[in-house]
Parts: sequence; structure tokens; C-alpha cells
Amino acid sequence: MKLGLTLGYWMAQPPEGAQQRVLEAEKLGYDIVFTAESWGSDAFTPLAWWGSATSKIKLGTSIVQLSARPPTSTAMAALTIDHLSNGRFVLGLGVSGPQVVEGWYGQPFGKPLARTREYISIIRAVLARQGPVASPGPHYPLPYNGPNSLGLGKCLKPITHPLRSDIPILMGAEGPKNVALAAEIADGWLPIFYSPKVAPMYNKWLSEGFERPGSRRSKADFEIMANVMIMVTDDVEATIESLKPVISLYVGGMGAPEMNFHKDMFARMGYEGDVEKIQRLFLEGAREEAIAAIPSQMVDDIYLLGSKERIRDRIGLWKEAGVTTLVVGSSTIDEVRNVAEVVLG
Repeated sequence: MKLGLTLGYWMAQPPEGAQQRVLEAEKLGYDIVFTAESWGSDAFTPLAWWGSATSKIKLGTSIVQLSARPPTSTAMAALTIDHLSNGRFVLGLGVSGPQVVEGWYGQPFGKPLARTREYISIIRAVLARQGPVASPGPHYPLPYNGPNSLGLGKCLKPITHPLRSDIPILMGAEGPKNVALAAEIADGWLPIFYSPKVAPMYNKWLSEGFERPGSRRSKADFEIMANVMIMVTDDVEATIESLKPVISLYVGGMGAPEMNFHKDMFARMGYEGDVEKIQRLFLEGAREEAIAAIPSQMVDDIYLLGSKERIRDRIGLWKEAGVTTLVVGSSTIDEVRNVAEVVLG
């Protein structure tokens, strides 16, 4: 089992001590460090800034939002950081949700699967650098000849020769069709709120993608890098209570009432009635009641909490499910060290 550190996206201010945590993670044998973006800080800039002080740990984005940049721009950032890090960059990307895509980026959210397939194919064409990059669209046509076009667009290939033509691409995905697509066209999957108790469901979706003609990977060489909270504690119940507000935010507020991928994920775990109640209370403004409505077991299903022995015993369930890397959000150096001691020994 490999270990990753996620620095997430920034809240009101940049996080404190991030550089020190990255360097400590590298020293302790973490395999990768991730940055993220929502509608504030971007993912690429902090990764390059903090990553410049490292020499071994992989540098990944988890996740870059498709609608934030055209695919050629994302490819440019990827090949740039890959050069600067001497081949340590990993590109994690995802579609986000309609509220962010249409409300923040001013882009249409429709047809996310088709957009993702087209987006990644253009990135791979840029990195291959076998000729001018052209795409028939319909989502990212190159050259562009639509409304307001001057008709002067020219297909180009990157001036800079990519260090690698096969920079790993990971997909953030939650629904069955998107997870299957990740297995078909990506090098790995970045699940959020992963639970090994429903691994047969996940593995069915992944198998569907692996079995498609032209699938890029197989189960044997496909990465599953699961985001998970690992907390060593003598009071599991109190720790669970402290984590419920985060779950309430994602289930209740990170999505529209009629389209919330996080809520749907917990429903598939068997908590359909619970998440309906949590979302309703959250949207009514009854935030404390929404938090109280979260079953403790729902939190324990997706996180690794308790004594070192309990955590080590449960890590086996994640490994058996197919998870290759545990990606942990540690906020202090002590937490970085504690997690390394538990997972890496």
C-alpha cells in the first residue's frame, strides 16, 4: 500500500506549514503529494511552488477542473511541471459539478462523459507531439470555426517537446458511467468517500471499462488512489462527531438538490434515507440538525480511525478491495508522521 498526501484547495487563506509537510512526507517515503482547486486557489501554482523544493516525491493534481481551461492549456501546464520536476508530474482531473461549471466558469455542464473523453484525447495528442493537434469536436474543436470565428485558426503542435508522452492521467469520478470511463481511458481513479464495503460495486464498474475495446489499462496496472482521513485516536466516537460537519457540507451543500454526486455516492452505500434527510435539513438552514442526522457508521465506513492496531487491521480491507494508494489530508507534521508510522511501518 502506497501513501499520498493531499494539501487540498485553499480556504479563506493559504494553508500554513504546507511546505514543511510536503518535505516531511518526501522524507518519510510518501509516494505522491496532491493539490486541488474549487473556486479559489488553482491546483497548478501551489504544486509547482511547493514541489520545487522536492526531488523524489511525485507531484499530482487532485483534481484539475475540466471547465477551468481548454485541454491544450491543461496539457501545457502538465508538460511544463513534468519538465520542471524531471518527470514526476501526475495529472488528476475531473468534471466538477453543474453549479461550479455553469455558475463559476460560465460553461455548459451537459454531456460530461463525452467532454471528458474528448478532453483527455486532446491532452494525449499534445503530449505525443506527432503533428499539429486537430480535433473535430464537438466540445473542443481544433481549429475553432464556430460563431464569431475569423476562420483563421491553425492547428499547431507544442513548441516545447514534452519530457514524457505518457504523463499519467487520473480521473476523479463517482458515478458508475464515469468510473467505467476512467478504467477505459485513464491510468487511474481518484475516488472520494471510498468505502471498501461496497468494493464489489466499484469493481463491477471498473471491470466494465477494462473490458471495452482499446482500454488503456487492466486491473493489474491501474491505480486506485483513494482519498481517506486517517486519524490515530483513543476516542473513535468523538473523532467521528468532529468529522460529521464535513460530510454534512458535501451531502447537503456541495451540489444542487436534484444533482449531488456526493449524496448519490452515500446512497449507493446504503444510506439513501439518511442522505435525503441530511440534504433537506442542510438546505433548510438547519445545519446542526443535518450534522446530527449523520449515522456514525456512515463516517466510519469511509475513514480509518482509532488505535494504530485498528487502523492497520482495516487497511487490509482497502488493499483487498484494490486500492493502491491511500491519499491522506494531514494538517500538521505530527499527523504526517503518525500516518506514515501506521501505514508504512
